[in-house]
Amino acid sequence: MNNSLTIALSKGRIFKETLPLLAAAGIEPVDDPETSRKLILDTNQHDVKLVIIRASDVPTYVGYGAADIGVAGKDVLMEHGGEGLYEPLDLGIARCRLMVAGPANAATEKSRLRIATKYVQSTRRYYADRQEQVEIIKLYGSMELAPLVGLADRIVDVVDTGNTLKANGLVPLEHIADISSRLVVNKAAMKMKHARITEFVAHLKTAVTA
Repeated sequence: MNNSLTIALSKGRIFKETLPLLAAAGIEPVDDPETSRKLILDTNQHDVKLVIIRASDVPTYVGYGAADIGVAGKDVLMEHGGEGLYEPLDLGIARCRLMVAGPANAATEKSRLRIATKYVQSTRRYYADRQEQVEIIKLYGSMELAPLVGLADRIVDVVDTGNTLKANGLVPLEHIADISSRLVVNKAAMKMKHARITEFVAHLKTAVTA
């Protein structure tokens, strides 16, 4: 039976903070992801591969079984639908908050606020729960610019230190969710490779609580 593991990770903060947890499970990349141009990295375990993809693609790769396991921010799972995935573990890394932000002195008497965000689904759910009608503008780049040039009244984005908001004259206004990275597992892989994946999750759990 094929007991190999493919683990989907995204470059950057999540990758760096996941490495010590993987090491605790006995898995270390042979290639340096910062210098290697490979998208599939070999590890010290011949049957474990790491695939390096965009953060927003992790749930898709795991959901369709192209990867058995992945690490994704809760913001990505909320937005792209973590349905069909097991989410056995909060890794407690890459912590931040999903916030509504805007100019400190912004007027609120407008009947319909314009919100710029890449988190369209999460924003829609948040305002629907509050029974507020808003216009949502999807952006991919620097959200902070939108209120400065009059494109939007508010933004919804992940906030870590808040320094970028502050530098652009914006302040956090409302808290939507606390975000951290989660381990996600393909449901079919969990059945087929149950012992292997359960052992892997247990190692990670020990590393997280250590």
